[in-house]
Amino acid sequence: MTEAKKSLKRTLIGKVVSDKREKTVTVLVERRVKHPIYDKIMIKSSKYHAHDENGEYNTGDTIEITESRPLSKTKNWVATRLVQKAALV
Repeated sequence: MTEAKKSLKRTLIGKVVSDKREKTVTVLVERRVKHPIYDKIMIKSSKYHAHDENGEYNTGDTIEITESRPLSKTKNWVATRLVQKAALV
């Protein structure tokens, strides 16, 4: 039984909108949903607080976050990997 087990934890990909707090980043996750009546594609968004132990993610970066145990009152996600670095302006 050496098969890789699929993780039961949810993973999301979003953009870092705030890195002001120590060891925490705020991630905006957008998803596209179809309106039930008007059949228009709408963008719904949610913000999540994710744990960033080393402070390696900055505003504008696209990262992947994984569900974890509650780390504080509002924080129960952990930043796992960098998907895309923010473009320098």
